[in-house]
Amino acid sequence: MDNVNTTEPDLTDTSETVTAVIKAVVPMAELAGFFDRSFSELAEALDRQGIAPTGPGFARYAGPPGETADLEVGFPVAQPLPSEGNVVTSSLPAGLVAHVVHVGGYERLGESWGRLAGWIAEQGLTPGADLWEVYLTEPTPATDPADLQTELFWVVS
Repeated sequence: MDNVNTTEPDLTDTSETVTAVIKAVVPMAELAGFFDRSFSELAEALDRQGIAPTGPGFARYAGPPGETADLEVGFPVAQPLPSEGNVVTSSLPAGLVAHVVHVGGYERLGESWGRLAGWIAEQGLTPGADLWEVYLTEPTPATDPADLQTELFWVVS
């Protein structure tokens, strides 16, 4: 098997970022449908409230996924917003994170997460419970999966 296409892992400090999200515990087999429904619902709710995202969509996980994923899907926003339906305010945490950019289809994200976990261990760091993906390239029917870019962040200590 060929290597996963990623940048070199590094450490960076993040600032707390206010977000608009939909939270759920989702079976892994249903994740793609959850993402599609959630990003549509979020975009509609933000549009109705006149709020523009301040960055690309993301998924934040409460620990590495297993048979299910405990996650929130959302967009960064400039300020907290009134709850609407499933859409609530949350935040991405401030702190030291291990970071890498995955290039390619989502089906290989697990390999990039594994590479990042190995790098964290090699650095003598301890991975935290917070990890998230930022989807730098918006997937469309015309997008070549090989061109997708996803940033991976994992809180460490």
